[in-house]
Amino acid sequence: MLADLIHSPAGAIHLYAAVAALVLGTCILLIPKGTQVHKRIGYGYVVAMILMNVTAFMLYNLFGKFGPFHVAALFSGLTIIGGMLPIVFRRYVPGWFYYHYYFMNWSVVGLYAAFWAETLVRLFPMKQFWPVVVVATSLTAFLGSYLINRNKTKFFDKFIPKAKTII
Repeated sequence: MLADLIHSPAGAIHLYAAVAALVLGTCILLIPKGTQVHKRIGYGYVVAMILMNVTAFMLYNLFGKFGPFHVAALFSGLTIIGGMLPIVFRRYVPGWFYYHYYFMNWSVVGLYAAFWAETLVRLFPMKQFWPVVVVATSLTAFLGSYLINRNKTKFFDKFIPKAKTII
């Protein structure tokens, strides 16, 4: 069974990095933000995502050439960069936490979309490949968008100084 999933050493690294990113990304969503634990798990997530995205460009089993999932890996890399640059340059980026919140959350949503698409296509005949990928990705993006918008105030309230009221 595992031999059907892994076709090369790059495929093994890709799979293990993806599993690590899923676990770490889920932890990040569930724990309090801005803590040392958040930072450490977050850096682990970023490393796992970088490994996963880099090894994606070494895998060509599905189409035999550069394909749509390589494009998705490019977008995934951009969400990681978009989420980490505001952290690195937070002294110079007003509202850095907005960028970090949205990019990193969309990074996790994209990871889950890839997970569901990858998992579900193995359960259906190949002729249903694209409909399954589109439905899995769309549903994941819709749910992710809802949860990102629902939870944003919990995150933003921690980083936005409370306005002092003058009586």
